[in-house]
Amino acid sequence: MEQDRLGRRIKAFRKLKGYTQIKFAQELGVPTAVLGSIERGEQRPNEDMLNHITHILDIQNKELLLEEREKEDHQCLK
Repeated sequence: MEQDRLGRRIKAFRKLKGYTQIKFAQELGVPTAVLGSIERGEQRPNEDMLNHITHILDIQNKELLLEEREKEDHQCLK
């Protein structure tokens, strides 16, 4: 998955769960600028941060990364 898609999905789930960017960044323990960079696709979260994000949002990693796996599967079929 491209970083910008992942960032958009993180942002969408964050908003769906009712978190502001400031509150969510505080929950993650990162500066708001870092979260903004991730949501804009300028930075990709590492595996530990992805796990923390999904834990706070109460979703499974596969929900966040579903599009990535579908894209990889589609490319393998070509």
